[in-house]
Amino acid sequence: MEHGLLSIIPPFLAITLALVFKNVFVALFLGVFSGYIVLAGGNIFVGFNDTLFALVKVFESNSNTIVILLTALLGGLTLVMEKSGGVHGFVDYMTNKKALIKSKRGSLVFTWLLGVFVFTSGTISCLVTGAVTHPMNDAMNVSREKQAFFVHTTSTPVCVLLPLSAWGAFMMGLLEAQGITNAPAVLIRSIPLNFYCIIAVFAVLLIAITGKDFGLMKKAEENAERNGVMPVALTSSQNKSDMVDNGVKVTRPRNMVIPILTMVVTIASVMLITGKGNILKGNGYAGILWGVALSLIVAGTLYTREKIYTFEGFMNDVFQGFGNIFPVASILILAFAMGSLVKTLGTGAYLASLFSGFLTPALLPALIFVIAAIISFSTGSSMGTHAVVMPLAMPMAIALGSGNIPLIAAAVFGGGIFGDHASPISDTTAMSCGTTACDPIDHVRTQLPYALFFAGISVVLYVIVGFLF
Repeated sequence: MEHGLLSIIPPFLAITLALVFKNVFVALFLGVFSGYIVLAGGNIFVGFNDTLFALVKVFESNSNTIVILLTALLGGLTLVMEKSGGVHGFVDYMTNKKALIKSKRGSLVFTWLLGVFVFTSGTISCLVTGAVTHPMNDAMNVSREKQAFFVHTTSTPVCVLLPLSAWGAFMMGLLEAQGITNAPAVLIRSIPLNFYCIIAVFAVLLIAITGKDFGLMKKAEENAERNGVMPVALTSSQNKSDMVDNGVKVTRPRNMVIPILTMVVTIASVMLITGKGNILKGNGYAGILWGVALSLIVAGTLYTREKIYTFEGFMNDVFQGFGNIFPVASILILAFAMGSLVKTLGTGAYLASLFSGFLTPALLPALIFVIAAIISFSTGSSMGTHAVVMPLAMPMAIALGSGNIPLIAAAVFGGGIFGDHASPISDTTAMSCGTTACDPIDHVRTQLPYALFFAGISVVLYVIVGFLF
């Protein structure tokens, strides 16, 4: 609040530059740089120095570091699974030999189901769902833009609708902090009123079944159908000295299935152990870190025993995979730095204060949703938006005599998710693109019309319901 209007410069500059110049990395860096110039009182040199050290401070957070490390490890795992013939073998098995996935529709429905199933964390959902379904969607000529759209939409929106993890504890904590009695019951009652998340999650299922698209997404799909979708991690860059040349093209489904199964079982086991028997209370970050690490170890052992790889060749390709994913990791570092910066500047609190004078009882739910959506899109943070808007929304609802607290809570939660889902500076935007090999700007440009459409319907519903209560 202290910096007032200046506090909105960094996120809005980053968003504008990203959309205009189509380079998220440069846009985020300049956005963060502008923020630290503000904090430095206009001193460019101090601002630049603070910007550099802000990137270093990102790694002071264990969760930030784990996410960045996981991104790199998954890049290595994806590359060796493809070069070992596991990806090609798995796709061939699912689509030809067993014909379990026979069409683009089946592949997208499977993507939706997996995204809904991995509901404990938006971060984990993006990483797991994208990594597992990407090869199959490529084989079915699903555009990268649509892949990222499905992975992203079944991440944090699902977490809020199924708050059986740390999300649930966080959301109940926000309600209890505002003096709401019986917060668990209020949270449960808010779920069917979270129009944005419900519409978004079930709309992508409808899109998968019908195959209907519009706007730039439709053009991307038409281009994918016309020209096909080429894999990113290709054997054209493969160093033959790293591989055992037996004259036979390797296509073994187990070379993908075994590492992926190892990862999934390990994640579940670690979460069960850390949750002391309750998987929903387990440490998701620890689970996926162990899962990916063990998956790499198992993959290396399997591929060398099959004489597909030499040990040196396997390690070389793992590190090549790290390098392939480095641009995504760099964007994540900048996104985390931006998140910390806007919190320091008080951007969310300032934006919330701008709208506080427009609230009326009947329009309160719709306006709260819009406020949360603007703040979350500007900051790229859903939880940060929830933490900022809830202390404004609940006292206002009580003061104005709004009789439906769950409706107001749902508006806060749904509006906060909008930005996480649609903003080019959101960390889940970067992760969704990283695991689907989609350009971040292409993802934002094709997904934003859908997100805005979902949000528009939500606003109308909140207006209608607001007048009914």
